[in-house]
Amino acid sequence: MADSGMSVRSCRELWTILLGRSALREPAQIEEELDKHWDRLHQGLSYYKPPSPASAQKLKENKDVAQALKDFGLRVSKLLGLDEQQSVQLLQCYLQEDYRGTRDSLKVILKDERQSQALLLKITDYYYEERMCLLRCILLLLTYFQDERHPYRVEYCNCVTKLEKDLVNNYQAQFKDLFDAEAPTWETHGPLMTERQVSRWFFQCLREQSLLLETLFLYHAYFEMSPSDLLSFTRMFKEQGFGLRQTNRHLVDKSMDALVDRIGYLGSLILVEGMDIDFLHKCALEDRTEQHQFSSATDVVKAMDQILLTFGDIHHHGPVLLAWVLLRHTLRPEETSPVVRKIGNTALQLGVFEYLSTMLKSLGASGSNCTASTVKMCIYGLLSFVVTSFEEDSLQSERGTTQGFHLIDAACEVLSAPSLAEIFWEMKPNMGLGMILDSAVGMFPQKIAPLLQMLTALLTNKSTVKRVYNFLDKMSFYTEIHKQKPNDIISKDDETLWTRMTPKLLYPLGSGQTNLWLPQGVLGQVMMGPEQDFVVRWDYSYSAWTLFTCEVEMLLHVVSTADVLAHCTRVKPILDLVYKIISTDWSVSDCLLPLTSRIYMLLQRLTSVISPPVDVIASCVNCLSVLAARLPGKVWSSLQHTGFLPFASSALTSMAQCISAEGMKAGNYGNLLVQIEQQRGEYPVTIAFLRLITTLIKGQLGSTQSRGLIPCVLLVLKEMLPTYHKWRYNSYGVRERIGCLILELIHAILNLSSEGENQGSTPTLQSLCIYSLANTEAGQAIVNIMGVGVDTIDVVLAAQPSSGGSEGPGQILIQTVKLAFSVTNNVIRLKPPSDVVSPLEQALTQHGGHGNNLVVVLAKYIYHKHDPALPRLAIQLLKRLATVAPMSVYACLGNDAAAIRDAFLTRLQSKTEDMRIKVMILEFLTVAVETQPGLIELFLNLEVKESSDGSKEFLLGEWSCLHVVLELIDSKQQGKYWCPPLLHRSALAFLLALWQDRRDSAISVLRTKERFWENLSTPLFGSLPPPSDTAEPCVLETCAFVMKILGLEVYYVASGSLEKSLKDSLQKFSNSRRYEYWSHYVKSVVCHVAETGEEGICYFAETQMLIAAWRMLLILATTHSEVMHLTEDSTKLKLFMDVLDGAKAALMTPSSVPCLRLGSMMATLLLILLKQWKSVVAAAPDVLCPLSSILESVLQADQQMMERTKAKVFSALISVLQIQGLNGGEISQLPQLLLSVCETVKDESLALIDNTLLLSQGGETLDDEDSMETESPRGQQKDRRDGVCVLALHLAKELCRSDEDGEQWVSVMRKVPVLPSVLSALELSLRSKHNLYFTEAALHLLLTLARTPQGAAAVAGAGITQTICLPLLSVYEVSSASQSFSRKSQDSACWPGVYRLCMSLMESLLKTLRYTFINEALDFVGVHQERILQCLNAVRTVQSLSCLDEADHTVGFLLQLSNFCKEWQFHLPKLLGDIQTNLCYLCQTCTYLLHSKKMLHHYLQAKNGEALPPGPLPRSSRPSQAPSKDTASGGERETVEQKALLAVQCSLLKILSKTLATLQHFTPDCCQILLDQCMDLAEYRILFVLSFTTAAFDPDVAPSFGTLLTTINVAMSILSEIDKKKEPASLSIVSLASSEEILALKSLLIFTMENCFYVLISQAVRCLKDSAIAPRDKQRLKQELSSELSTLLSSLSRHFRRGSPSSPASGVLPLGQTKSVTPKSSHEGQEPFIQLVQAFVRLVQR
Repeated sequence: MADSGMSVRSCRELWTILLGRSALREPAQIEEELDKHWDRLHQGLSYYKPPSPASAQKLKENKDVAQALKDFGLRVSKLLGLDEQQSVQLLQCYLQEDYRGTRDSLKVILKDERQSQALLLKITDYYYEERMCLLRCILLLLTYFQDERHPYRVEYCNCVTKLEKDLVNNYQAQFKDLFDAEAPTWETHGPLMTERQVSRWFFQCLREQSLLLETLFLYHAYFEMSPSDLLSFTRMFKEQGFGLRQTNRHLVDKSMDALVDRIGYLGSLILVEGMDIDFLHKCALEDRTEQHQFSSATDVVKAMDQILLTFGDIHHHGPVLLAWVLLRHTLRPEETSPVVRKIGNTALQLGVFEYLSTMLKSLGASGSNCTASTVKMCIYGLLSFVVTSFEEDSLQSERGTTQGFHLIDAACEVLSAPSLAEIFWEMKPNMGLGMILDSAVGMFPQKIAPLLQMLTALLTNKSTVKRVYNFLDKMSFYTEIHKQKPNDIISKDDETLWTRMTPKLLYPLGSGQTNLWLPQGVLGQVMMGPEQDFVVRWDYSYSAWTLFTCEVEMLLHVVSTADVLAHCTRVKPILDLVYKIISTDWSVSDCLLPLTSRIYMLLQRLTSVISPPVDVIASCVNCLSVLAARLPGKVWSSLQHTGFLPFASSALTSMAQCISAEGMKAGNYGNLLVQIEQQRGEYPVTIAFLRLITTLIKGQLGSTQSRGLIPCVLLVLKEMLPTYHKWRYNSYGVRERIGCLILELIHAILNLSSEGENQGSTPTLQSLCIYSLANTEAGQAIVNIMGVGVDTIDVVLAAQPSSGGSEGPGQILIQTVKLAFSVTNNVIRLKPPSDVVSPLEQALTQHGGHGNNLVVVLAKYIYHKHDPALPRLAIQLLKRLATVAPMSVYACLGNDAAAIRDAFLTRLQSKTEDMRIKVMILEFLTVAVETQPGLIELFLNLEVKESSDGSKEFLLGEWSCLHVVLELIDSKQQGKYWCPPLLHRSALAFLLALWQDRRDSAISVLRTKERFWENLSTPLFGSLPPPSDTAEPCVLETCAFVMKILGLEVYYVASGSLEKSLKDSLQKFSNSRRYEYWSHYVKSVVCHVAETGEEGICYFAETQMLIAAWRMLLILATTHSEVMHLTEDSTKLKLFMDVLDGAKAALMTPSSVPCLRLGSMMATLLLILLKQWKSVVAAAPDVLCPLSSILESVLQADQQMMERTKAKVFSALISVLQIQGLNGGEISQLPQLLLSVCETVKDESLALIDNTLLLSQGGETLDDEDSMETESPRGQQKDRRDGVCVLALHLAKELCRSDEDGEQWVSVMRKVPVLPSVLSALELSLRSKHNLYFTEAALHLLLTLARTPQGAAAVAGAGITQTICLPLLSVYEVSSASQSFSRKSQDSACWPGVYRLCMSLMESLLKTLRYTFINEALDFVGVHQERILQCLNAVRTVQSLSCLDEADHTVGFLLQLSNFCKEWQFHLPKLLGDIQTNLCYLCQTCTYLLHSKKMLHHYLQAKNGEALPPGPLPRSSRPSQAPSKDTASGGERETVEQKALLAVQCSLLKILSKTLATLQHFTPDCCQILLDQCMDLAEYRILFVLSFTTAAFDPDVAPSFGTLLTTINVAMSILSEIDKKKEPASLSIVSLASSEEILALKSLLIFTMENCFYVLISQAVRCLKDSAIAPRDKQRLKQELSSELSTLLSSLSRHFRRGSPSSPASGVLPLGQTKSVTPKSSHEGQEPFIQLVQAFVRLVQR
């Protein structure tokens, strides 16, 4: 943010890099950083120079720095006493890293006095932190430069070698300067140097001193100190009183005591390390003391003697004196003068061992691990040598035996360093610290603690556990103290040896319990104790483990007596030892069962006494925690009997009962917490309790057991979490620790897998936790923890004395806040959705005043630099809130929005920033694109520029996140350390979000950027490793995102408007054969998953994403092939076959869930390609074969999962059959395929029956309205247009079509009872008016089957009439015609369509089976007569296509039935008469409507009232979309109307032709009536009245001969209209239909005329022969017919001479040849039917 380029790296950044927390992680990069900043490390704090005129002058001349910054830099220089140029550099670093405003706000701050003062103080803090970081860098190098395990050891080592000697001199001088520095005052440093600032300065001074000494100590731990250096250090420390005589000691306050002590400790340690005691010990052992550097430095030794004789007034002197005594005693034993003795006594009087143990504890608690362990090594050497060189008694001073305890304490502290325990066990037992252990064994078990304390310290790994266990298992001495000599003892005269006369029971326990016996005759060595007691050491072998069991038993016995506390002090070390052993090596736990099994009883007894021993109880609970980690169930069940844990006294049933804690008891622990721990302010049991519960929860107990934990968790949520911060605490850091443990517990619950959790209404642990956090004050407590804020954390971290320990209060606080983030995130994620906003969500999202709302606090964690995980988790939570909460993050940020945006982008742009934070920031922005419009606009920062022509253009603002994103996707940046693949992936995910959300402003800027499309598509041109190698999964996602972005761009932008660079990229994609590459890769991935199963692929989600993206790209390529350059058929064929192979590979492994998922995706793609690339598939090799095997495999898989996939496979098979058909060679596939399909149809039909029955029992009110078109509710999933059942029926139909002779079908139907199950389901569906799609599909199948005689026989034999005849009644309501006939387009599925299909099926069966089916057909017509008559009448009132379609089907059926007039007449004479009449009227209606086009048009408009149906002529030529009334322009509207009109005319013509063909059967045979004189005329009715008016529309006008003549005229006029071939402009049939359709239409017209002539002639002859008709009427008939027919004949002849289709009966309709037609074409002669008419005319004229 600073104006000048940042050339200088801040110390904090350097420290972060050296720690390996930045993006620079390669050793070479670390080495480069060290080389670059070597000078700074070399100079140490002297790197920061004081102000100087020369520097001020240089700064003045520098033109790169803004004047405002120069001026402010001078103020910084004055306040800090820092070189002017460095001050400006510091200011720039601060502005870059820690400044929390925007650049504009900075200008304001610099001008405003008050605000600039605050900024100065912040820069002061920053400067102090920088100095600390510089020292930490050196400390880090010294810590690890010899650690073989450290990744940068070599680099660190090289740097330390370069620094080597100068380091000591420089840092010693700096320490001296700091010590002697005068405190700044307001006179010297300006008015801001207030008292508070001076105190702050001094605190910093102490911290720096401490770090400098730590550095010097570590340095000398590795490098030898010369005697002269030791002398100078000793003099310096003496002068300074080891830090106590600070120049500014008047400034020391209580908070600094720890630092002053630390300086003293380190000073003392430097001197001890300088004497090189380790080497001295080695020299002494090997008897070559003259090699030690001090053996020759006599002057130094004398000088040191003089100085050290003056020591003794400060406790820091102790170790130095002790070490010096050793040195003098070893190097010149003959000179062990009074000097040495005096020095030694002084050391003991100073309580040196107590001091050592205090020092070790203090440094261990606050130092970095390395310093602490180095200190332990140093003290270990000292103690070992002391103990070896001097008798233990001589180490006791006049202060009594306490020194011995302190010695053991110090030894324990030392031995806890991991490497030392190993060394200890390797040494001889009479050497070094082994002697302390020996003396502790000598007092055991009289004094039980010292030995166990030491052994506990010696447990560091599994090998040491075995040693300790065995050591205690084989004890050889038993020590007791006696006040007087017992009676049963024989002793020697001098009382040094005792012998037991009788055996003695050591513990007064009851018989049958574990115990120890001192046997008769055992010898004991007697020593006199300090108070004239007898200390007896019996020579007796036993196992201490048995003794420990007895001790625990004893405690259980005396628990309610006064001895309890004394016994507790003996049992606690035992419990601590057990805890350490089990936690170090679990395998020993079985041997410790006698002890561990008694802990439960101990816990029960101890917690119920009046003042329970808290520390022992804590030790018990700690042991149980370790046990619970391995045996949660056993620990839990045993614990329940102790009464220790909270419990419920009544069964838990509801959440409300749980939350109210009704019937819950706090248990002994709850009482202990309130009555003892909270009163004392110490919480060992609480800490242990929380650990125990967490362990039990992580142990994933069964659901009943985890329900038993509810009271415990509730206690934590209700009584602890909301109030723990208000409790009393004696020691610092415990509160943070308890908070952290509580959150760890909740975190563990929320991370439980929910399997087996959910059992009915009883709340589970997880649901209880979620509810409690969302709705009670526990949630508010979490919110408060998150609201701690970045500033508080920085303050706590700054107050820590040590550098970067992992256990300081700061780290625990950070950990607690991180856990709070994680918990909140999980609660929001897992919370069941509800309409009410919970208090937690309210607290998270409320807009507080003064920027104190939580969203701002969360966003500001971006400023935290110490632990990269903290800002990362904060952003993750923000991401979650942005997704689910109904709020604007941007509004919550208020005035801080821009500053926070800048901070986010600064971290995103930084080359050294930790990659995971960058990824999280990008993920947050990706989510914000969709859910946070305001916020994303802020980050996109687009500026609008109005161009000259008034259009707006967008440009990237300076603070736009797109700069970074564009840099990240730049192909030249890939592979560099600051752009790892994961970051690249996140950048692309962000871009994809912009495209998916259609952020046009941002997209418009991006798509025109130079090289954008080239950079974007780069990943698609790389080669990925084969799927068998574990690649970086994010690379797959990267490619998927690129494919999706390209796809969206191509889809949304018209091909003409695409950027040229994008077109070039797509062209390159095609030319580089990338379609083939990706297709092959996707196939190989799918095959790999199929081969290896679930464990084969660890990144399944990414794989799935890639396949989905590729699928999208490929689907687009099928529709936008020109843009995508996928035009070659050979490429398409390869892609298609790859998809097929992939689908086959995936779906042939039906047991694997991932495979089925991928298979389903591939099947979808396959289906789309089949639809789009028909020509390619037609040329493809056999597709049916693999698809059939896929189907078989899929049918065997788990049905639940495969439902959709099965449907896709069926669809694909249908498509392939339609495209490729059953080519000759593939007939072998048919039987198996048929069998599979029929099995499916049968199973699905049966399932459907169950489902439908279930629905109807459920009493669902099915809304049956009166109309026939009511569709069934689509609630049930079984009946869907694309459901398995429906598609299987359609596939069966296609297969049936392919099976020409029906042989295969018949054989399959014998094996599988498919027809009965389909018919049962069909009957049920019709009755209940459910399952519309199934019903349609089933009828289509039956219709196809009915084509062949065998099929038809099977269908009829299976009982089709029972299935359809009566149930079909429930499908329609017979009511007024206008209501009853829907205006629905006849394509969409509806119940009228079902009725029509049933009609067709009856027609087909009757046509195929003829006489065998006549009774069923008559039954059908009888049952449905009302509907049939109504339908024939309805054509006059409703001309919708569906109504006409039904009339067409009805007449078609009647046509077939009319072949059996005699049977019909016999069974249903009345109906026959009605139908004949209605057919005549229908003929009249059709003729009238065809004759009067205008009338028909008017009717269509008036009746339909809706947009006219876009009906085709025949169905194939339908336009793709019919524009509706209001949207279409006039011309289009007209075209649509004309097309609709034509469709209706075609339908009417079809009905007319079939009606006449039917009537032909109801009228006498022409030849017979003409030739047969004795024919019975009464058999036939006269159908048409003797009248010659044209066809009328009025139902009162009866059909007449005029009607028939009009019909012929209408047909003629249409024929001539077709032949004229009018110009295309006028909308005629010709312009709207294809040539085949016109030919079919001509045939239909001639067929109509032919039948009409036939009926006319037959009816005329019938009238002429009828005696009931008056002769005058007959005469009139003859005259009229003669003239009309002659006219018609002449025009017909003219027409036929011009040429016309001559075989009318072979029209589009599947009608039987009528009797009158001889289909031989004879263009030369005349049409046969014309000859017939001519003959008739001649007859009439006679």
